[in-house]
Amino acid sequence: MTDSNRPAVLLIASVPDALIQRLNATYTLYKLYEQAEPLAFLAQTGHQIQAVVTRGDVGVSDAVLENLSNVGMIAVFGVGTDAINLDYTRQKNIRISITSGVLTNDVADMALGLMLSGARNLCSGDRFVREQQWLKQAPSLGVQVSGKKLGIVGMGNIGQAIARRAAAFDMEIAYVSRTEKTDLPWRAVTSVNALAEQSDFLVIAASGGASTRHLIDANVIAAMPAHAWLINVARGSLVDEKALITALQNKQIAGAALDVFAEEPQVPEALLALDNVVLQPHVGSATHETRQRMGDVVFANLDAFFHQRPLPNGL
Repeated sequence: MTDSNRPAVLLIASVPDALIQRLNATYTLYKLYEQAEPLAFLAQTGHQIQAVVTRGDVGVSDAVLENLSNVGMIAVFGVGTDAINLDYTRQKNIRISITSGVLTNDVADMALGLMLSGARNLCSGDRFVREQQWLKQAPSLGVQVSGKKLGIVGMGNIGQAIARRAAAFDMEIAYVSRTEKTDLPWRAVTSVNALAEQSDFLVIAASGGASTRHLIDANVIAAMPAHAWLINVARGSLVDEKALITALQNKQIAGAALDVFAEEPQVPEALLALDNVVLQPHVGSATHETRQRMGDVVFANLDAFFHQRPLPNGL
């Protein structure tokens, strides 16, 4: 039974327990991901929903929103909005908030961690010791990171945080972005292909969505030097995964370190079979501290919406 004094909130996908507990304590919370027939459930209860909470990698479909006649807000647990039809939400006057300014440092840390893991064979070195191969042979040599050329695709908050960290490794930093950031000390490049040609490490930190789908295609990968590494902490959709797999199989580039994939959590078998990759389960922001702060931001924006205040992290 719905408490008529409590606003109704729809949770599209699972979020940390601490946030679910706060939502449950304050709102009438419906969990769409627990429904056997989601659209049938929404046909009955959708008119009650006033706000939606979802993850950035999941978003919310038009089919769901069409069943929510009274929804006024979508609170995103994350910073990506590529899984939301923003034209639809603008047309319907649905406000959107993201957890901006919260996960930047963790994702930038992950980018550097992936770069080091790939170049210095950290994952394969761990297996080498565990399997007692060290008793039989010497470990393979890695690749130096310090002083190398780093190309960053996307120079928003995360791209800038990556660049600041890479500067401590004395890396030569260049970037490509929608607009040149004239206030930054790093060199802007005119195209992704030109950036790829001159990078020892190419890190993807751009936003997802239709406009950047397969931005890193076969041509960009072909432009990379044979010794180069591709690192992706953005969205799997930015990379033509089939082209990347072919390049890795043919040793066209040295390797790839990936936290995101095209069809998560499905990862192609061909990618799993390669030994020149480092793979992570989309955990760029997955620390206790950041996930707690992300939950706090989601809750703060919901509270502002229901009390008719400006959204602190609204788009």
